[in-house]
Amino acid sequence: MQNGYFQLVSDSDGYGIALHQPKDGGESIQIGELVGYLDGLGIGYDRRRIEMCLMDEEDSVSHLNKGNCPVCPESYTLTVDEDNMSAVVRFIPPSSTGDRMTMDDFMRDLHFKGIKFGIRLDALQTHFEGQGIYCTDILLAKGQDPIQGKDSSIEYCFNTDMHRKPAQREDGSVDYFHMTTINQCKKGDMLARIIPEVPGISGSDVYGQEIKPREVRRDTLKFGRNIRLSEDKLAIFSEVDGHVSLVDDKVFVADVYQVKDVDVSTGNLDYEGSIQVDGNVAENFEVKAGGNIIINGLVEGAKVIAGGNIIIAKGMNGMQKGFLKAGGDVIVKFLENARVAAGGYVEAEAIMHSRVSAGSEVRVDGRRGVIIGGFVQAGVKVTAKTIGAGMGASTIVEVGVNPLLKTQYSRMQKAVEDLNKTVENAQVILNNFKEKIAKGFNYNEGQLKYMRSVAKLVEEKGAELEQMNERISRFRAMMEIQKMAEVQVNNEIFPGTTIIIGDATRTIQSSFHYCKFVREKGEITMKPL
Repeated sequence: MQNGYFQLVSDSDGYGIALHQPKDGGESIQIGELVGYLDGLGIGYDRRRIEMCLMDEEDSVSHLNKGNCPVCPESYTLTVDEDNMSAVVRFIPPSSTGDRMTMDDFMRDLHFKGIKFGIRLDALQTHFEGQGIYCTDILLAKGQDPIQGKDSSIEYCFNTDMHRKPAQREDGSVDYFHMTTINQCKKGDMLARIIPEVPGISGSDVYGQEIKPREVRRDTLKFGRNIRLSEDKLAIFSEVDGHVSLVDDKVFVADVYQVKDVDVSTGNLDYEGSIQVDGNVAENFEVKAGGNIIINGLVEGAKVIAGGNIIIAKGMNGMQKGFLKAGGDVIVKFLENARVAAGGYVEAEAIMHSRVSAGSEVRVDGRRGVIIGGFVQAGVKVTAKTIGAGMGASTIVEVGVNPLLKTQYSRMQKAVEDLNKTVENAQVILNNFKEKIAKGFNYNEGQLKYMRSVAKLVEEKGAELEQMNERISRFRAMMEIQKMAEVQVNNEIFPGTTIIIGDATRTIQSSFHYCKFVREKGEITMKPL
């Protein structure tokens, strides 16, 4: 394949422009390129005559002027893309009285123009060592894109999902003893390790200017006490037997404090780790833990507060004063005359005359699976076999509202606004400094030190802002899920029960079986399961 090309040549009456037609599917001569070439040499021409000649299928010569043919050496046009990542050359043949350019002459010219990277010598050799490739785009040089690196990552050696649900036995009862919600660890166990970052490789444009890859993120391990950092700072290990948890990207290891009963023999308990009570918690006592609380017996009229999960194997009779509060989940055999607030879900076989609030879900679906009386609230879903009672006990079930989630979301929005202001103000100072530096202003060492601190502040607060925005996105997604809130009845719901979904309320007038209640078009609708 050969493109059409033109050349100044002598003819019988002076000189003209030879028009060589394309071969084997090559491109036709570009009239704009031809007349631009003649204009550049200051040679007059009849454009209409040239265009008529271009319409011929055979090679031809369009007469230009009398006299000797101008002596014009081989020339070229060079085009570099806007991003400087590729350069294309088009050679124009010399006149019949001119000389061809040598490859050495061309390379010197190229060096003068600054093209120095990714030059395709094979294409140039084909042109200069042969008869020439004219009026054809030849890829002269090609830049190299940078190879992007890979951010580091943290691999945790324990289960970070702290919202696992208990297994249900074949008879419908719930297995509260094999929860495995506590991640046990032994002294010397690896808890987490960093998979190191892989730096990128710089690229270059055709002018030899370096194109740097993006900066890769380098993670650091965050951890509390009872944990040892390896010498290379890439892994952490437990220094004690205990349990490990992940809170806000920070690893904690705490010993589990174990007692037989909580009563007059122990007094109130307040422990930063996890607590295991093998027996009961007596009336009026308090149990507080930064981690999980496991009670293998019964709780009577007591206060139990945990930063993690609360598990009560034999249930709770709150006696109108008992209170459970968990940052995570509450899993209990039954609840009677008690108050419960859980950041995660609440799981029970029966809830009677209690006030229960869960961030995500309330499941009362064990052997009995009843909610009778009181107020039960969940952010997303309430599931029970039976809700209400034939005697008309006042029972209220509300879903689609999580006050704790809304409060946290508002606080984070305010924190993001404050961080944005801090970063913007610091960036203004930094930009002014850079502008003055560019204009030749000299700062003293104290001023330079201050500017370095401002730059560090922008970097640190920018990273903090990015993390905060990620958390807001997660919270926003959680709030979107609440719009799908529902109440599910796996057996029967009795008249007198009040259902609230978001801002809609419905009092049940007659019993329904095997159904669910959802909010559609501002009203609560019953649908069969």
